[in-house]
Amino acid sequence: MKISVFGLGYVGCVSAACLAGRGNQVIGVDVNPIKIDLVRAGKAPVVEERIGELTAQVVASGALRATTDVAEAIANSEISLVCVGTPSAPNGSLSTAYLERVTEEIGSALAEVDHRHTVVFRSTMLPGTCLELLVPILEKASGRTAGVDFGVAVNPEFLREGSSVKDFFDPPKTVIGEFDAASGDAVAALYEGLPGEVFRVPVPVAEMTKYADNAFHGLKIGFANELGAICRALGLDSHRVMDVFLADRKLNVSPAYLRPGFAFGGSCLPKDLRGLVHAAHRADVSVPILSHVLPSNEEHLRRAVDLVVRTGKRRVGLFGLSFKPGTDDLRESPLVELAERLLGKGYDLRIYDANVSLSRLLGANREYIESRLPHLGQLLAGSVEEVLAHAEVCLVGSTDSSVLAALPHGGERVLIDLVRLPDADVRRTEEGYVGLAW
Repeated sequence: MKISVFGLGYVGCVSAACLAGRGNQVIGVDVNPIKIDLVRAGKAPVVEERIGELTAQVVASGALRATTDVAEAIANSEISLVCVGTPSAPNGSLSTAYLERVTEEIGSALAEVDHRHTVVFRSTMLPGTCLELLVPILEKASGRTAGVDFGVAVNPEFLREGSSVKDFFDPPKTVIGEFDAASGDAVAALYEGLPGEVFRVPVPVAEMTKYADNAFHGLKIGFANELGAICRALGLDSHRVMDVFLADRKLNVSPAYLRPGFAFGGSCLPKDLRGLVHAAHRADVSVPILSHVLPSNEEHLRRAVDLVVRTGKRRVGLFGLSFKPGTDDLRESPLVELAERLLGKGYDLRIYDANVSLSRLLGANREYIESRLPHLGQLLAGSVEEVLAHAEVCLVGSTDSSVLAALPHGGERVLIDLVRLPDADVRRTEEGYVGLAW
């Protein structure tokens, strides 16, 4: 393929050289003449493992050349990768100045070409940037229509500085946010034959994936460092603790707990988090991340309450009460807390949980519920239908088969989904459906 790459920093330089190494004809474009001269001389503008040798090789073979001329690059390529920087402003906001400038230049150049060209944004940018800001710039500057006269896609990179070349040829995944299918096809062809799963998704989803990845990477590092600080204060070898932690591939290093849903609860997580944070404070160790896990969980529960309040309706049905499906354990269940708050605000509440019967609750479980919902017996319904007959608002906190089978579609009731129902994608198009975090 004939490819132009705009911006010859780490991402652009590596992308250009690697794509040229795969047999494509690549033109690197940058406003900095020093970078252009370096590439023309077969030298990489950045210091990176393998990039120097690869750049020299592809320049010598004629597969990679460089220019400052945007129009010439667009005229002689069928797909462009935009890899310019999106630095942070002092307040943390994203600066799109470089993106806007190069997008306008590309748009002007598109007005002069007679072939379909696909513009692919590889820069890190927040959801909405492409469709709401960049596509209008392209259309205005070119006088043409995206998805008809030219293609648009978002293709975030997952390259680590220091191992970017290796990561390019052995990616963890390839993400293609496609404006239209033809645009997605053009991007997919760039990476054909490379390992890793390919995700072809809506443009805003692709924009968000890079932020999800990097936020989690930062969270992991912060978690490990805070745990290390606590271990050191307690006289423990943190690396031995983490060796044991990392050996668990079922829960710890896995997809477990990484699907948006309702707040967590139960007899273990809240108690143990409080205990660990208390131990850290006693040892004079500051742990901002761990200290804010429970407040974050509390905030998520508050979102559910707010969704009910916004309906303006008073009769509420709650499906599910235990902290985990298939059990009757009510201790520190977020659904119990939700019920308690709704009752405190004067809502007329009915509850159905197939696993919860007041007569069967024993010991600490019974003591807990008697202290939090002393009138539970009056709130519990004997069937899903009884709750549906009562409720103007249905809060679904259970995936019990009897609940799933009976929940109506559409209608006058508001359905607030706390668990992401199996048919959530269908229900999202229906009036009255509200997902908690999707």
